[in-house]
Amino acid sequence: MRYATPASAKEAAGLLSKETGAAFLLAGGTDLLVKLKMGMVEPDLVVDIKRIPKIDEIQTSAKGFTIGAAVSGSVIGEHKALKAAWPGVVEAANLIGSDQIQGRATLAGNLCNASPAADSVPAMIAAGAKAVIVGPQKKRTVAVEKVVLGPGQTCLTKGEVIEAITLPKPEPRTGDAYLRFIPRTEMDIAVVGVAISLKLERGVVKKAKVVLGAVAPTAVVVAAGAKALVGSKLDDAALDKLAAACSAACNPINDKRGTVEYRTRVAGVLAKRAAKIAFPRAGGAL
Repeated sequence: MRYATPASAKEAAGLLSKETGAAFLLAGGTDLLVKLKMGMVEPDLVVDIKRIPKIDEIQTSAKGFTIGAAVSGSVIGEHKALKAAWPGVVEAANLIGSDQIQGRATLAGNLCNASPAADSVPAMIAAGAKAVIVGPQKKRTVAVEKVVLGPGQTCLTKGEVIEAITLPKPEPRTGDAYLRFIPRTEMDIAVVGVAISLKLERGVVKKAKVVLGAVAPTAVVVAAGAKALVGSKLDDAALDKLAAACSAACNPINDKRGTVEYRTRVAGVLAKRAAKIAFPRAGGAL
């Protein structure tokens, strides 16, 4: 196995594209190292991106935030401006694993692992996040909801790497939230995850985005759930319509963590709770 430490994302992309054997990217390593120890993968090349300048930093601008692909969950959790702007994204990122994992795990890695139950993905989608993807020849920016194609599958082609995740500057009176349900009190995989982002105008929901995780092969954007909230002050009728829309959008599996019926029911319940958290964050009064 060869180990490389490129000085740029483009150099990393070049190394990956030229490799004829099994090549893997190393950022946090919380998934790759486990697979290595279990003998699930046998890399010919490991490309460590942590030495690329600024790839482990969060940069702020008038347009929003750029989160480098090697920024850990613990760093995200301590970033005051990011927490104030997108608390739901930070909450989701900080649910990934234990404190030890938080010191290594990254948003880009959670996205590229392409698990249907990834906590950060629904929250990023609800916030309008995008992935900055660098290839050997060109750079492109893709909405997070278009990156994951299925379990373990992404839109990245051979040689492409995610350099950063961008989050827009939230509009005034915007609030978001992420909730998940797990069988244990912590450090487990989501049975259901729900992310909601709301923008208010004069105390009424003007825009909404509702995203489910762990209830289908990829995260599900529930347009009917958003429609149910727009024009409301989160009254019971609107919340009931939200719950019904989320349950209807589910296409889950049966496994040891939950049945199809259970996941479908929980999706609606969590959606109501997440909306009630996002609403006051956007300046609304319940």
